[in-house]
Amino acid sequence: MAAHPLTVGFDLDMTLIDSRPGIRATYEELSARTGTAVDADLAVSRLGPPLEDELRHWFPEARVADTAALYRTLYPDYAIAATPALPGAREAIDAVHAAGGRAVVVTAKYEPSAELHLAHLGLDVDALVGSLWAEAKAEALRAHHAQVYVGDHIGDVAGARTADALSVGVATGPCDATELRTAGAAVVLADLTEFPSWLERYVAEGADGGDGAAA
Repeated sequence: MAAHPLTVGFDLDMTLIDSRPGIRATYEELSARTGTAVDADLAVSRLGPPLEDELRHWFPEARVADTAALYRTLYPDYAIAATPALPGAREAIDAVHAAGGRAVVVTAKYEPSAELHLAHLGLDVDALVGSLWAEAKAEALRAHHAQVYVGDHIGDVAGARTADALSVGVATGPCDATELRTAGAAVVLADLTEFPSWLERYVAEGADGGDGAAA
């Protein structure tokens, strides 16, 4: 793939979308179906890592694969309609396009589920890659020549840094501004409503980045 003058990667859960209501509802149904209690509120407080990592807190290893498959079967009916875009998500994507760039979503979420969210919310991204977490996200970021990666988790910071992309943290997920900065985020924003003005400065400064508004 040829390099694009500007490609910005975004995480999905708790970066572009508030997936907590839908994931909570899916876990509650999963508990009812399996007879195994899952503390859905606790589970949604630590979103970011792959589904299987969370399931290991509640199910023995021998059941994780089958339970993950059941969860993903339930997900479209319980999670998609319940999940809103986070403030500034559409505007952040629009800002990338207005700057002549490409917006790419790279997420740990199961890709068909991520695609359903984007379609339901009308988030117009140029590419989507799912099932990648932390440093493994660098694979897709490099493939799409992303210069910037925006995410809410220290795992997203690790992915950006591994790909030699500028890490932009948003303090809308389980990791606060201090955690994001300590992990190596070059820029930390309170949320995506601050992203368009930061991007304008980034482009104007010749993609040198610089520090954005701190959360």
